[in-house]
Amino acid sequence: MNQRPTLLAPSILSADFGALADGIREVDQAGADWIHVDVMDGRFVPNITLGPAITAAAARATDRPLDVHLMIESPERYLEAFAEAGAAVLTVHVETCPHLHRTVQQIRELGVAPGVAINPATPVDVLRDIAPDLDLVLVMSVNPGFGGQSFIPASLDRIRRTRDLLTAVGSQARLEVDGGVTPDNAASVVAAGADVLVAGSAVFRHPEGAASGVAALRSAAGSPHLRSV
Repeated sequence: MNQRPTLLAPSILSADFGALADGIREVDQAGADWIHVDVMDGRFVPNITLGPAITAAAARATDRPLDVHLMIESPERYLEAFAEAGAAVLTVHVETCPHLHRTVQQIRELGVAPGVAINPATPVDVLRDIAPDLDLVLVMSVNPGFGGQSFIPASLDRIRRTRDLLTAVGSQARLEVDGGVTPDNAASVVAAGADVLVAGSAVFRHPEGAASGVAALRSAAGSPHLRSV
């Protein structure tokens, strides 16, 4: 069983981009541990979002680690740009990396923590050989491409199996879950083995504001206020 404290990583995909810096500062001050940055290219996923320039702007608004999730084809072409923009973690998708080990090595050589993500229909076992080389494994609990989607219930079993795999291969990688995480399911996600929760709508679209969204998610997850990496 995972004994690490749970980290919260609000996703700026759901923030007001007209006041992005203010939104980031609000969740930072409310106790967010990481800031999650969703990068989409309109090819691997249907939507197009932000790039290195906005990532750099986010970095200027906080001293929290930037958790950059590259939902893009040929991510190796952009690793250096996102590292220079301030990424502390760079996560690529196994589905877009035919030379995954090489890409993970590139990330680490840039001085950034490497992560690998899997989509809902991708077998968990594809992580077995690469897991010992990772700092983060990201299990998608929705099909990537848009914010505000509902959590896929079968994801809980996938999270459990991923945690078991990490334990079996001796990987120290954190297990992150992204997609439809809310106060209603956060406890179940943590109980299944997650130790990093990504939440966009549940935080930035909370009716009482983003700070209240962070507090509600932290309370539901049973996670103490923590400033850790």
